[in-house]
Amino acid sequence: MCTDPEPVISASALARVGLTRRDIARALDRGEVERLRRGVYARPGACVDARTAASHGGRMACVTAARHLGLWVLADSGTPHVWLGGHGHTLVHDACRCVEHWDDGAASDSFGMPSVPRVLRQILTCCGVEAFFVALESAIHLKRISRPGIAWLRTACTIEAGEAIDFARGEADSGLESLVRWRLRHLGLHIRAQVTIVSVGRVDLLIGDRLIIEVDGRAGHDDPASRHKDRMRDAHAAMWGYITLRFDYAMVVHDWDVVERAILAQVVAGRHLAGR
Repeated sequence: MCTDPEPVISASALARVGLTRRDIARALDRGEVERLRRGVYARPGACVDARTAASHGGRMACVTAARHLGLWVLADSGTPHVWLGGHGHTLVHDACRCVEHWDDGAASDSFGMPSVPRVLRQILTCCGVEAFFVALESAIHLKRISRPGIAWLRTACTIEAGEAIDFARGEADSGLESLVRWRLRHLGLHIRAQVTIVSVGRVDLLIGDRLIIEVDGRAGHDDPASRHKDRMRDAHAAMWGYITLRFDYAMVVHDWDVVERAILAQVVAGRHLAGR
């Protein structure tokens, strides 16, 4: 993630703050800035994605921008996504793997990222409604999107996106929780996120009264201490009459059929309800 709020800057912007061509040349010699292309420079805090987007002629977009904004991103391959606006120009640069976005819209400056609502719409059109939904819930959870921003999404996106917007909430602590809720929505189950249970603590998801779903991310659950803590939580939950199903990232994302069948087996047997 970029540590500088303006990691990439143009020569004209530098001139507006009083730097002459000679000043810029000296800054280049001292390593205070780096020339990316003619008239465009990077500060020392500029990350690879910001440099790549500027070298391509635009700014970070879609899942690349979302990741830098701290939003949860589903299936991010690391390929740079670049916003060129409606009238940009593609520039040739070394080892280019960029995915271009040409949706029109105003920008606050030449190299700043699109607004969060625009980033979400880019994710929808580029990656599909699931990726859009988990990023949207992440934005709501982190308070990165306002009500006017959500209203803009309703007018700027598809009918399917409208379903996702209606279904979105801000309780989920990770995109995996959001993804499980989205994929189970057709079952009509009562599913709550981040529920506090006596002697257990906060659980990722609670289906009905008694079925706990824990979705372990790619990090934070692999070391012995964390595994012991998870098992102690599951044991305490069992003492209070709860059933815990625990899935990891790979199962939720790549083996969803197994996850859904495991959950359905408990639901069909009525074990998610109190007194069963």
